[in-house]
Amino acid sequence: MVDIIDQLREELRKNADENTKNTGHRYFKEPVQLYGVKTALVSKIAKQYFRSLPDIKKETVFALCETLWQSGMMEESFIACHWSEAVHKQYTPEDFITFERWVRDYVSNWASCDTLCNHSIGSLVQLYPELVQNLKPWTSSQNRWVKRASAVTLIMPARKGLFLSDVFEIATSLLLDPDDLVQKGYGWMLKEASRVHQQEVFNFIQEHKKTMPRTALRYAIEKMPADLRKTAMNYRFF
Repeated sequence: MVDIIDQLREELRKNADENTKNTGHRYFKEPVQLYGVKTALVSKIAKQYFRSLPDIKKETVFALCETLWQSGMMEESFIACHWSEAVHKQYTPEDFITFERWVRDYVSNWASCDTLCNHSIGSLVQLYPELVQNLKPWTSSQNRWVKRASAVTLIMPARKGLFLSDVFEIATSLLLDPDDLVQKGYGWMLKEASRVHQQEVFNFIQEHKKTMPRTALRYAIEKMPADLRKTAMNYRFF
């Protein structure tokens, strides 16, 4: 299995592009480690090498993902996210502990955070809805990525209209967080919830708009009709 990782890394190095790498560094405020491979190509490589694995038992795949996460390279983190999602049919509730540790110990940028949470952790929570309660303590973490993860894990479920009360509870807990990436995270979550529950999300925003940071509010109302957006923006700054 170690050979697979070595081969994968060689494939990434072979496809690295200096312009892509430089663009990537400019795209993130925080320091990131990159090969410089375009995201679409990383996805293609992830699928190609997953198909070549001789053993796709969850435990084996997770062990490989652990090795990829430990590298600190963004492209390897994306592949780890693809692979962990690929075995979602084997998930058990206990996998939450593994995913939580990956967020806490390895995630160091919003792209890796969102890729892991939108897919692997979000899929796990949809399979085992009781696990949504485990996201709520994350809102008080000192780790900005753990806090963002508490919201962006619910992006895909919220898009389907699920977990509305939990969406509001998490958004309320994060409401005054000063970190713009946390604000964007819960604003995005509210935006996705508004696709199915527009009036309920609008009412929540109306209730909190005098204290909700402008960044979060703008994200939250993005998919709403113009008249609702205008009403929502008529708040304390005017």
